[in-house]
Amino acid sequence: MTDLPEIPLKARSFRSLRTIFALILREMSTTYGRSPGGYLWAILEPVAAITLLTVVFSAALRTPSLGTNFGLFYASGFLPFTLYMQLSNKISSALKFSRPLLRYPGVRYIDAIVARFLLNVLTYVTVSFILVTVIMLGFDIQTILDLRAIVLAFTLSALLGLGVGCLNCFLIMRFNIWGSLWSILTTPMFILSCIFFILEDIPAQFQKILWFNPVVHVTGLMRTGFYPTYEANYVSIPYVLFFGLFTLAMGLLLLNRFHQDLLNN
Repeated sequence: MTDLPEIPLKARSFRSLRTIFALILREMSTTYGRSPGGYLWAILEPVAAITLLTVVFSAALRTPSLGTNFGLFYASGFLPFTLYMQLSNKISSALKFSRPLLRYPGVRYIDAIVARFLLNVLTYVTVSFILVTVIMLGFDIQTILDLRAIVLAFTLSALLGLGVGCLNCFLIMRFNIWGSLWSILTTPMFILSCIFFILEDIPAQFQKILWFNPVVHVTGLMRTGFYPTYEANYVSIPYVLFFGLFTLAMGLLLLNRFHQDLLNN
């Protein structure tokens, strides 16, 4: 008799996993299955961006801020930044994308968020691994990688994307103008996230301002994983964790309270 209550819980968990898997397959077919090349574009886009950055800045500068290879330097900043941006954008539209399916009783709003999160994290981490491997082998770069720092940087980047995405998922559906405002507010992020430079390169008064951008901590942490002599003493993991968990908690609380109203409007 004491085991009976566990059966419905296990059944619900299994059903939720099946739902998430089905949503992932739907997302894969929609995002990659309808475009020429499919998953190839997921690799070509960051390759093209990093190649452009390398060509432009190598023509103007002798060496990057760290090391001697422009491709690896920009990849170490561009990849965690792009993971954050892609995740936050994808998750912010998760409910809109899956709105027809969320009307079924077996599909919950959290399933749609988890499905998008898992697919995009797995895809982009795989793309990042391929891209970094090609750069290091192609240019014969000899360095000692700190895998702990690299994995932690990707994890924090994913947490930020999840937290900001969940909060924006509510705000964009609740306030139509927020999507446009957020796009304007985040436009300078590509410049202000230390992709082209390290924080120590800029004047001290601006360093204090940029410090509050959590992505700066992630890019700094990532670069400690590729450059053993770079210390990045400004990096605060507790600050990034607080920012990510706070936005995640706020987003989930608001979605849990108002998701039915948002879907019905």
